Amino acid sequence: MVGKAGAKDKKDARALAIVLIVLALALTIGALFAMPMLAEFNATFLAPGLGLRDAAIIAFVVTLAVLVIFAIAAGDGLLGEIQFMLLGFFAFFLVLWLLIAWVF
Repeated sequence: MVGKAGAKDKKDARALAIVLIVLALALTIGALFAMPMLAEFNATFLAPGLGLRDAAIIAFVVTLAVLVIFAIAAGDGLLGEIQFMLLGFFAFFLVLWLLIAWVF
């Protein structure tokens, strides 16, 4: 009885692996066909505007101001939270930088 259950599990695992491989292959082929549309979208909607250099300066100033406010609100816990604030700084800066460049 254990042998039949093991064989059924092996058959199910093999079927699942085949389905996942076919799905990954279909997604890869779809992504390759979508590349020209994404390039056209980038040229049309993302190229004109503020630019990455100016957006980086604005994002840095805004991120620094927000994290200074967070540090003041943290009070005595600032030294214990500095590693989280640095990680938050870089994540917040990256998101703001790309969003400002995209929107403006």
